[in-house]
Amino acid sequence: MKPEPGSRPLVDEIQKRCPGASVEALIFRGQSAITLQKDALLGVAEFLKSADGGTYVFLTDETAVDYPKREKRFEVVYHLYSFKRNDRLRLKVLAGENEKVPSVVDVWPVANWLEREIFDMFGIVFEGHPDLKRILL
Repeated sequence: MKPEPGSRPLVDEIQKRCPGASVEALIFRGQSAITLQKDALLGVAEFLKSADGGTYVFLTDETAVDYPKREKRFEVVYHLYSFKRNDRLRLKVLAGENEKVPSVVDVWPVANWLEREIFDMFGIVFEGHPDLKRILL
């Protein structure tokens, strides 16, 4: 099944509030996936956590994927859930090797350990993280 272009009202609202923030928006099996510019991540995250943005208060997971042959080889992936809407949303940010990604710890505190794990396993540095150090290796 090929993903459809994202056209849900929430995706449209993000694009309206943060012009140029979204690189790509897709819907796959009823779930939106939005690829964002790194610079727009914090603004979009704060909007999504707010009541106007759908109350995505639960960061269920944050991980990374490595595509070594791509110019921007890493995708940092955020899985969000809104209890109010009973809806899941996936955000992605692309990063090249040695590029820093903004930390979302101030928006979702659970990201603290998740970003430390990503740093340890992939070497991605999260700018603004309060205690970025290895926890596994």
